[in-house]
Amino acid sequence: MTVRPVKILILGGYGTFGGRLAQLLADEDRLTLVIAGRSRAKAAAFCARLHAQATVVPLAFDRDREIEPRLRQIAPDMVVDASGPFQAYGTDPYRVVKAAIALGIDYLDLADSSGFVEGITQFDADARGRGLFVLAGVSSFPVLTAAVIRRLAQGMARIDAVTGGIAPSPYANVGLNVIQAIASYAGRPIAIVRDGQKTVGYALIETRRYTIAPPGCLPLYLTCSP
Repeated sequence: MTVRPVKILILGGYGTFGGRLAQLLADEDRLTLVIAGRSRAKAAAFCARLHAQATVVPLAFDRDREIEPRLRQIAPDMVVDASGPFQAYGTDPYRVVKAAIALGIDYLDLADSSGFVEGITQFDADARGRGLFVLAGVSSFPVLTAAVIRRLAQGMARIDAVTGGIAPSPYANVGLNVIQAIASYAGRPIAIVRDGQKTVGYALIETRRYTIAPPGCLPLYLTCSP
């Protein structure tokens, strides 16, 4: 059976999350990974370190400029937006999404902005009509968390509450865009559900104490902002 080659354009491809995705895909020799960002030099340096079986192509790509002609020129089968911060995409945050749909290109992103993820539903009918998928929030929250919950919930009669959180390693290489995304929430009101009631919380203001204790390891006592 002949395996069809696939070209994937990763926006923010040399960043923390886009780079990790590229590393995970690098051993697929049928893939062409277009590692894109504002700096072609940084993209080229990343590609040189990748040691990939996939074909890797460094590319300068600015999502704030004309997108549709650029995507037509690159002709990817899929666009992955791992750039962000999605909270700061301006007055037309779905420019990449609309360009991808217009050109018949599948799209997914790693958005952590609840507003951005919620708004992606407006493209569902158009994407389905063209036989495309458009997926937002394909990251720790909400997609991976929801998948784990569904798996763990099999056989349960009902679920009353779910609590989730992220505890990254202090050695994690967190990029500027991630810091900007986190800082953009600080002190701002966020719609939440608490004790079954819709209310408002304030980001990075409240704290919750909890213990991480993997089997056979010493517990880590932490305080975090929910």
